[in-house]
Amino acid sequence: MENLYLLLVIVLAVLAIGDLIVGVSNDAVNFLNSAVGSKAISLRTIMILAGLGVAFGAFFSSGLMEVARKGIFNPGEFYFDEIILIFTAVMLTDILLLDFFNTLGMPTSTTVSIVFELLGAAVFMSLIKITSSSGEISDLINYINTSKAIQIISGIILSIIVALTIGAIVQWICRIFLTYEFEKKPLWVSVLFSGIALSAITYFILMKGIKGTPWAGLKFDIIGGMKIKDFIELEVLKVSILNFIFWCGLSYSLIKFFKTNIYKVIIGIGTFALALAFAGNDLVNFIGVPIAAYQSYEAWISSGVNASQFSMEAMSAKVPTPAAFLILSGLVMVLTLWFSSKARKVMKTELDLANQGYIKERFQPSLFSKFIVKFFQKISAILEDLLPEKLKKKIELQFSGSADQKKFVNNPEAPSFDMLRACVNLAVASILISVATSYKLPLSTTYVTFMVAMGTSLADRAWGRDSAVYRVSGVISVIAGWFLTAITAFIVSGIIVSLIHIGGFQAIAIILFIILLIVGKNFIAHRNEEMEVDRDKILKAESKSMKGVMEESSGNIIKFFKRVDLIFGNLIEGLSKHEITILKKGKKNIKRLKNEVEDLRENIFYFVKNLDEPSLSASNFYIVLLSYIQDLASDLDYIITKSHKHINNDHQKLKLSQIRDLREIHEFTKSIFKNSMETFDNNSVIEIEKILATRGKIKDMIQKKINAQIELTRKVETSPRNTTLYFNILLKTKDISKIKVNIVEEFYNTYKQINGV
Repeated sequence: MENLYLLLVIVLAVLAIGDLIVGVSNDAVNFLNSAVGSKAISLRTIMILAGLGVAFGAFFSSGLMEVARKGIFNPGEFYFDEIILIFTAVMLTDILLLDFFNTLGMPTSTTVSIVFELLGAAVFMSLIKITSSSGEISDLINYINTSKAIQIISGIILSIIVALTIGAIVQWICRIFLTYEFEKKPLWVSVLFSGIALSAITYFILMKGIKGTPWAGLKFDIIGGMKIKDFIELEVLKVSILNFIFWCGLSYSLIKFFKTNIYKVIIGIGTFALALAFAGNDLVNFIGVPIAAYQSYEAWISSGVNASQFSMEAMSAKVPTPAAFLILSGLVMVLTLWFSSKARKVMKTELDLANQGYIKERFQPSLFSKFIVKFFQKISAILEDLLPEKLKKKIELQFSGSADQKKFVNNPEAPSFDMLRACVNLAVASILISVATSYKLPLSTTYVTFMVAMGTSLADRAWGRDSAVYRVSGVISVIAGWFLTAITAFIVSGIIVSLIHIGGFQAIAIILFIILLIVGKNFIAHRNEEMEVDRDKILKAESKSMKGVMEESSGNIIKFFKRVDLIFGNLIEGLSKHEITILKKGKKNIKRLKNEVEDLRENIFYFVKNLDEPSLSASNFYIVLLSYIQDLASDLDYIITKSHKHINNDHQKLKLSQIRDLREIHEFTKSIFKNSMETFDNNSVIEIEKILATRGKIKDMIQKKINAQIELTRKVETSPRNTTLYFNILLKTKDISKIKVNIVEEFYNTYKQINGV
């Protein structure tokens, strides 16, 4: 039995590494988004600063994993064999839950997940103990620290309201006084702003990064013989003033003598600070449970008592975490930060919701989001009516922005927001978390950073009439996910600990295997999704000249024709084999193709805006080309959908002669347009006239097949569904071929126009 428990502790250690990976992938959004979104510094520099912050934070971590040890339940009420099962259920649930949210690209709180997993597992285990001893449900209060759960739930609500409100107010004030021309303001303005922001961030480092370390207990005469921790907590005003004076002086020197962009400095230091605090304090969410399990195992082994009789009262004492564990954890976190693609997916969610410009909205509007937007529009209109006209014009002027800023908004490759908003995000989040820490308020780092970013976006008018309902719907979805995290964590961990209690180590092995399958499947699906996105993707035209647009479009036409041939091949193969899985693949491919075409259509605004030439030729060519591509994609989607429905309803197969005819048409048209693709690829249009001359042959060939089917239907055909499907495919194939010829012709005519042929 001793060896089995040792094996279980080793399994928990391995799970801790997996938990670190999925946890960092989710929490990276907290400290990377302001720097990444503003593009103030290079991505490499951002990752170096964040990596250093994570490494220092892990090394100087508190080392006391109190949440896992006694924060949620009373350890003295449980025996070792029960505690180890609780910890196992928590780790299994945590990996599964965080990987699920990472796959969706939704930021969630690792603090809330670990707390409610512990709570769920402990509650279910307590109920098992109460039931087996014929106790009362009211005895549950003896096992569980119920006040902690209430604190966390209140922390969610508090984080949402406070962070959103404060973020919006501070951003609005900063924008009013600094405008979008903040870099052109007098020196003293930048120094003052920098002093406030950097002193707030530095105090945040002291509160969250140093306070819990072993060094926090050191005493120095210079601070009156007080402990560093006590000095930071009790002398808030002194620390803040000294901070402010130091950073104002340093900022003045950097700007005046070294011509430094102080806003970039703020963003860099803020990124380091949040990364340090994340690793220094949230590390408990990932390794606290395995370490508590390891220390429980050590205590049990040294006791010599049976596992089912050894009380875990010893867990109530403070036991420091070995430094080697912290260093190893920091290394795993840094490596994950550099190489996790899921972290980038989670970051994109917040960046899209905070984007200052026009993007493809990820979330669809809901009735609730529409109601909220309309409600606050009416409130805003009422408040505006109360303001003097002169004041309204002044405010509007401050928010109007310069010509450069408007161009910045219209450029899809521009930063998601400017450096001023990034600085406000970092400074406000730092202040709120510092205040919450000093007053022991249960604010979540994830919730604070996310909601501050949403508040600053709202105040900065990033949520305009064209995007408000989508952005609000996105925020509601994320917030709903936070509450779902708590509920799911509680239930799933409770179910898993119950199954483990019933099935023992065999149940653990089965559950672990299932979770590994799910995580592995998500990883493979995510990897395939990334590969598919890059493979033969139709790219938007980014050139500003007519010639450049033509060259880019030729490449897109080649990719598009290849994709059409691939999907049509899926169609014929699926029909010939009467295999629905092949048609599902075709449906997936056409869906991806239509999404790319929709992205291109949404890019028309930017395309027209960014053209250098006053000529309308490039715009007309691009718009007409997109129209043809969209029509072709719709026709292809129609016949794929109809064919999928036909097979899914288990209707009769198409006749071999019908399949043969479709293959003949496909091979004939593919060979013709293969020549056009080679022509585009060689940047030569000499052979295009020959290709255009074949349009009659294609039309006659398809019409011949239609006429033959009409005759068969009149004399022989007995299946109305087969006939309908076959006619639909032939008619749409005729339209598809016609559109392909029109695309080639449009390219040819435009080429002749710009080259004077």
